[in-house]
Amino acid sequence: MKKWRRKPWSLLLAGAFLYSMSSVAAAADLSLAGAVELALSQNADLKITKQAEESALASLGEAKSEKGFSVSASGGYSIGRNWQDRGNTTSSGLNASVKSGVNIWDGGKASGGIDSAKIAILTARLKTARAEEKLRLSVIEAYYNALQAKKTVGVNKASVDNYQAHLTNVEQLFSAGSKARMDVLRASVELSDARQTLIKAENEYEISLAKLRNLVNMDRDEPLRLTDDAVYSPFAPALSDCLAFGVENRKELWIDNYDVVRKELDIEVVKAGYTPQIDFSLSASANKDFEPASASSRGVTAGINMNWNIFDGGRKKARIEAAEAALDAARLQLEKDRNDVDYDIRAAYFSMKEAENRLNSTQDAVDKAKEDYFIAREKYRAGEGIMLDIIDAQLALSKAEMNHISAQYDFARGKAQVENAMGQSLTESEQRAADAMDAVPLARAEISRRDAVHAYEENEKAMKERQDRTVIPFRASEAAAAKQSAVQKERASGAKVSNTMNTANAANATNAADTDSAANAAAAAAGNGGRA
Repeated sequence: MKKWRRKPWSLLLAGAFLYSMSSVAAAADLSLAGAVELALSQNADLKITKQAEESALASLGEAKSEKGFSVSASGGYSIGRNWQDRGNTTSSGLNASVKSGVNIWDGGKASGGIDSAKIAILTARLKTARAEEKLRLSVIEAYYNALQAKKTVGVNKASVDNYQAHLTNVEQLFSAGSKARMDVLRASVELSDARQTLIKAENEYEISLAKLRNLVNMDRDEPLRLTDDAVYSPFAPALSDCLAFGVENRKELWIDNYDVVRKELDIEVVKAGYTPQIDFSLSASANKDFEPASASSRGVTAGINMNWNIFDGGRKKARIEAAEAALDAARLQLEKDRNDVDYDIRAAYFSMKEAENRLNSTQDAVDKAKEDYFIAREKYRAGEGIMLDIIDAQLALSKAEMNHISAQYDFARGKAQVENAMGQSLTESEQRAADAMDAVPLARAEISRRDAVHAYEENEKAMKERQDRTVIPFRASEAAAAKQSAVQKERASGAKVSNTMNTANAANATNAADTDSAANAAAAAAGNGGRA
């Protein structure tokens, strides 16, 4: 968290916004600059992004600890009993030890980790800065979207009023007998369609205000009155100037460059891990025996240890290759982002210029459409025009006004998009508002640990009940169907076996009969021979 001295700015910013409301029911005045600064000071997504800076700072502290002293202490009480032929003995005693150590040489492993952590902090801050720039663009777009939606409502209201006046005129002419009933019906239908369009436009306006409130993170029910408007002013820089500015100022390119440096450091750190590691250690110990005889001892040990991983089965090579692959990926990402930045600037610049050209031509179209509608209406009143002329003229007027509004705010948004694509940083007042965010206290969870565990248990119980109601009955019916199928198969098999046995018995009977007949014939033949 930033220091407390930034709190007054946050309070002043919030107080200025609250002071702009004359009463609870009155709408709050909100300028474009005020909306941007409020969002930078209290947007929830930006708060989440800023937490990465705190994590990076903690990682730096962890990296620095690798070069510092390490101290550990241990102690305990022990008691033992030995059973021997010549007698039993009991032993007991206390022991305590303190050990400390510091790395003398590690080949640059610790210093490389510290430098990498420092660069990570810078990267996190750049990501926060880019998130602030994107948030500013989102607020500007939302603000102009709301203004455009409001003007669209105005155009649709004017269209409804025109159709209503036309319907009144047609009804009067119909009553006078100079117009047909069909004209009245057609005018009523056109008025109904215009009202439908107005209802949709009013809803879109409310949605645009809701999005703006969400970005600013203000009271979602607070009425708003937007005090600024998009005023045309030419965009002076040429495309080449915008491209050159973007290459130097887009935060993504700086982040990618720093990421390449970190990946190079990762390779050095991996290699340093396989150089001799030299540590200095110092330890002190004390022991006190109570049984079988009282005795005590103390000792101090100091030494220098070297550890060198000479062979690890190829693990070092694999780790270096992985780090080199990550470095290649970081360089490719840098090249890709350079191309993306170039495209972003060009696309935003061309879109802005296209909107500017439309803006210069649409105002004349609006003036001519108004004149055309006036002529068509007066001709219809004089009986020289037809209903279709009125409808076409009104549609042309609405379209011309909508085109002009669209071009006006497309150009305003386009300028903001070009500036964002170029990587234009926050203004001084915007940066103060962003820095004041840390004075806002973080919200705490409303659910306790016990409630969360209880919710898990209830969820498990509910899932078990659903399984009992759906899965188990399904399996039961499936098992019953399988059992019935098995019974049917068994019956069919039994019938088949029975038929086979009957066939076999019949065959045996036939064979037996044939055998008896043959035996009788043989006996008869033998008897006849004897007699002969």
